[in-house]
Amino acid sequence: MTDPNHDQPARRAQDTIPVGGSLRTLMAQDRMHARLVVVAGVFCILFSAIGLKLTLATIIRPMPPQQQQIAPQVPPIPKSDPKGMIAGDIALPQVHRASIIDRSGQVLAMSLPVAQVYANPQEMIDATDAAHKLKSALPTLNEEETKRRLSLNKQFVYLARDISPAQELAINNLGIPGIYFEPGERRRYPMGRVAAQILGGVDIDDHGVAGVERFFDKRLDSDRAPLRLSVDVRVQNVVHDELQSAMDTFQAIGACAIVMDVHTGEIITMVSLPDYDANDFGRASPDSRFNRAVTGMYEPGSTFKLQTVAMALQEGVAHIWDSFSSTPIKIGRFTISDMKADHFAPWLSLPEVMAYSSNPAAAHIALDAGAARQQDWLRNMGFFSRVPVELPEAGRPIIPSVHNWGVSTTMTVAFGHGVAEPPLSIVRGTAATANGGFLLRPTLVAAEASHDGTTPDAPDAAPGMPADAERLISAANSDILRKILRLDVAKGTGQKAESPGYYVGGKTGTAEKIGPHGGYLKHVNVSAFTGIFPMNAPRYAIYVMLDSPKPTAQTHGWTTAGWNAAPTASHMITRIAPMLGLFPDTQHTAAIEASLAIPMKPAVPRGYRALGPGYDPGTAHLHEHEREATGRHAHTSRGTADTAQVPARNLHARNDVDSLPAPHLRNRG
Repeated sequence: MTDPNHDQPARRAQDTIPVGGSLRTLMAQDRMHARLVVVAGVFCILFSAIGLKLTLATIIRPMPPQQQQIAPQVPPIPKSDPKGMIAGDIALPQVHRASIIDRSGQVLAMSLPVAQVYANPQEMIDATDAAHKLKSALPTLNEEETKRRLSLNKQFVYLARDISPAQELAINNLGIPGIYFEPGERRRYPMGRVAAQILGGVDIDDHGVAGVERFFDKRLDSDRAPLRLSVDVRVQNVVHDELQSAMDTFQAIGACAIVMDVHTGEIITMVSLPDYDANDFGRASPDSRFNRAVTGMYEPGSTFKLQTVAMALQEGVAHIWDSFSSTPIKIGRFTISDMKADHFAPWLSLPEVMAYSSNPAAAHIALDAGAARQQDWLRNMGFFSRVPVELPEAGRPIIPSVHNWGVSTTMTVAFGHGVAEPPLSIVRGTAATANGGFLLRPTLVAAEASHDGTTPDAPDAAPGMPADAERLISAANSDILRKILRLDVAKGTGQKAESPGYYVGGKTGTAEKIGPHGGYLKHVNVSAFTGIFPMNAPRYAIYVMLDSPKPTAQTHGWTTAGWNAAPTASHMITRIAPMLGLFPDTQHTAAIEASLAIPMKPAVPRGYRALGPGYDPGTAHLHEHEREATGRHAHTSRGTADTAQVPARNLHARNDVDSLPAPHLRNRG
């Protein structure tokens, strides 16, 4: 019998022997396992390196975020500058509009980086939670309204505008999906009310809409270097305080003041009241935005007598020893006279005309010069055109028609009636009479220094005079005018403008205001003072104007410039002169006063025949005009019935007496 297990060892031995390529399969599997081990080891090394790098970057040595990882408008942390060494170099890399600074580097206007927050509601996971988180970063945010907006079926909604970089980072750290930022900038004025009308403002798109912001709009957007103005914020603040005090004291409805360098034309300060906070330009009232220094047109009153006298001297029409009648002038049914309180001699010398501010005498001087000379003089001095300053608001003066510029216009313009000029034009003309005779272009931009540290000079000007300065008055006549202006403050109507040690010279002017329906308003004045200091070495021109001042006990019921504008100018000069590097000189008073002295009644040099009683061409011209007017009136009376029915105002126009708006034209300097 055969054993069934006899062949089992043989079969097991056969089962252990590979058959048909099984050995190659096993070898391939072994190689594959080895490769997997190598790849796994490489991945382990890579992941270990990444983990180590992340640990170093986030825990052990955290790295700052890359610039592209945060919004581009987030500014770098500012460096400490306790001494203000970089005050004049304000140019943030995140904004495109340049800053505006004053002459010493104080920032007047600058753009700050901001962001607009918007969202895509369709990417919101939980609108309620998102609104609550946003409220924590933006306390003023309306949470319910934000929740509603985030729940809208839209792809774009604004959530907040003009947020700060710190708020932007806080929102970004919340990690809310669907929240985005839009970079922008916002114009700010750190000084508030200081030079508000000069600076103007910008619209929502950061484009200038007024003031130097508008005039230099392209420059501020294209050149990131700060725009340096000629304004000195220290002087601006002092002048503002003094002007506001005077406005409150005399209950004026408006006021303005200007200080200008008489050698460069730089405007050191320009104040117009009432004013406003430059940061609230859009909400400021039209009256507060109104710049009275360049946009307001006012009859200059007796301040214009300075131009009449300057014209007479420069044109050779009159000399300081000539005399002019102060007797009231009757022309038609009108009378030109001085105030009832004035008691002048019948004839006044040229210095007396200015010191006592006589209207008829100034009218006679203008008659001696004639209408053509008067027009040419005023045109050359810039009184017929817009004052050239970097303010779009600068207006054009109101002047009579040249074609109707007859005898009455010539006389009234001589003492500042019948024309309306911006205060800056008066300052410009005043500076020309005292700086050697040069008419300057007023500017709000700080003068550029040349390579040697000085400003470019005019061909025959004093050092520092701009190259475009135009000489209209000789040096000799300018010297005479300086003495006459000093006389007006020392012994004339401007005595209250005196500031000890600064030898102020100037001219007061009081003009009655024109009512809304035409005609002058009695006892409603525009009071002004225009002057120079120090007169022995002219440096600055000053102008102060009060609109509709009221009398006080201290002024004894007067509202004329000698009682309000002049003392205001004195207070300003005393305070601002040291800021401008000028200090009172009281040690050489006698010598300085002697150098500025001019007699009230200068002696007539031998060989000259002075104008005066019995010899006055202007009086002859006036009598000739009266005879012609009488003849025309008689001829009209003998005319036909149709001619006789012509309205009286048309006859007045032909006779050229319609420019006299009231039966009595009185004006006191």
